[in-house]
Amino acid sequence: MKRYNKLATAFSLALLASACSDSDSDRGREPDLPEPDPEEQALSLPQSQRESSWFTAGEAAVDAARQQTVNNTPGAAKNIILFVGDGMGISTVTAARILAGQQQGLDGEEYQLSFEKMPFAGLVKTYNTNQQTPDSAGTATALMTGVKTKAGVINVDETVARGDCAASLERPLTTALELAEAKGKSTGIISTARITHATPAATYAKSPERGWEYKAEGGCVDIAAQLVELTAGDGVDLVLGGGRRSFLPNTVTDLEGKAGKREDGRNLVDEWRKRYGDGVTNAAYIENQSGFDALDIAGIDKLLGLFNASHMHYEADRVNDVAGEPSLSEMTAKGLELLQKNNDGYFLMVESGRIDHGHHAGSAYSALTDAVEFARAVQVAMDNTSAEDTLIIVTADHSHVMTIAGYPTRGNPILGKVVTNDGSGQPQETPSLADDGLPYTTLSYGNGAGYANMGEETDADERYTHSSGIDAGRKDLTHVDTTAPGYHQEALVPLASESHAGEDVGVWARGPGAHLVSGTNEQNYLFHVMARAGGLLN
Repeated sequence: MKRYNKLATAFSLALLASACSDSDSDRGREPDLPEPDPEEQALSLPQSQRESSWFTAGEAAVDAARQQTVNNTPGAAKNIILFVGDGMGISTVTAARILAGQQQGLDGEEYQLSFEKMPFAGLVKTYNTNQQTPDSAGTATALMTGVKTKAGVINVDETVARGDCAASLERPLTTALELAEAKGKSTGIISTARITHATPAATYAKSPERGWEYKAEGGCVDIAAQLVELTAGDGVDLVLGGGRRSFLPNTVTDLEGKAGKREDGRNLVDEWRKRYGDGVTNAAYIENQSGFDALDIAGIDKLLGLFNASHMHYEADRVNDVAGEPSLSEMTAKGLELLQKNNDGYFLMVESGRIDHGHHAGSAYSALTDAVEFARAVQVAMDNTSAEDTLIIVTADHSHVMTIAGYPTRGNPILGKVVTNDGSGQPQETPSLADDGLPYTTLSYGNGAGYANMGEETDADERYTHSSGIDAGRKDLTHVDTTAPGYHQEALVPLASESHAGEDVGVWARGPGAHLVSGTNEQNYLFHVMARAGGLLN
């Protein structure tokens, strides 16, 4: 008989006696239980269990968590930084964690990305009001305005049909960046995507069509022009990313030989210079790595950096940029240096846009290397701010259909083929075979263009012009290096581009108000966390 049975029996008898009592004074009274015997309750753990590194690490983690303090004062966050890993679902975070650890010589599974060390975390529901699986325009709107809306529209409410300019002008939504500008704070946008793309555009623009980056319809203003003309405060102070083509007329060729896209003849770079230059402020416009490196932030109040005609390069492919471009972590460091000059604080949104694009191309290699760089950028922010006055929130707008499957042995290369172990931890000598007799990878996609073997190619977008075309289904990977940059994973359902997924994404936070992100919440909830912690609506 187990030692706790005597106590359990006594407790049951006491409850029975209480239930059978006719005395009103007995009803609702705690039963009289015998005093617990310490020897009956204490179950000693084996010494080997207490000495286990897993056990001691768990104890230390709980002790550290108990030391966390909560600042619940509205407005305590002088500064707000929102990090968005575009397409960075839970499976992407897990795989990026393992990859980052393995890049440092570890097994990988036990590693933690920078933001995973933050004291508070939760889950976010990502659906749009008209779609179970969302797009980035609707999700970014929810993050930036506190209002969920349709897919494909930016900062207009759900009553507006996509592409309906007239309706959008009547139902605009105000963003957290605009509120920060109204409070006298500095504001910044950093992205490895085009700065007019859905997520960065949602910080400043209002459009019923996310595609109106350089040309709008029905009397609406295109997204690029809205950035240059923004009337909230004195406009955005810091802009770093891609998308030069939306700011230049189609008669102008940039320093990398790419023509602009604008058909109205406007040169928005010149208009930005005119607005903020000419002695009004100390403004700087840059287009390449050398210009970025030469910046003297001490003498700059406004900064516009457009490093590519379209999106910036994948982190794995960044060295191939013609004019050279900074990494996301470098842009974050420089951006913080500028924004921190304002004693009233700042609002900064940092997006790793190309995590999403790597997944769309079916390249886990590209998506994960960009996710690892994203974590480096978050670390830069953590190292250069204080949890006393800066709220940092890290999240994603949506997930992707990448899965982590099979039973690979501990430490197996996350981009490799599945290799199991013999139960004692000793890996098998050859990859496991599926029931079709073929090896398979730990990572794969539920849909997309499918398999391609492009060797050392680091530009994942080359997949779209690859000679194999859409090539879904199983392939013989026996002699294929699946860890190579140019390997694109197998996909089940054939699509020209891999799709978003609809499950919840993670959110991590540090600083004033960070505790509010716990639990499972609607995506628009995060705006309200930022607004309350930063006093944006006071």
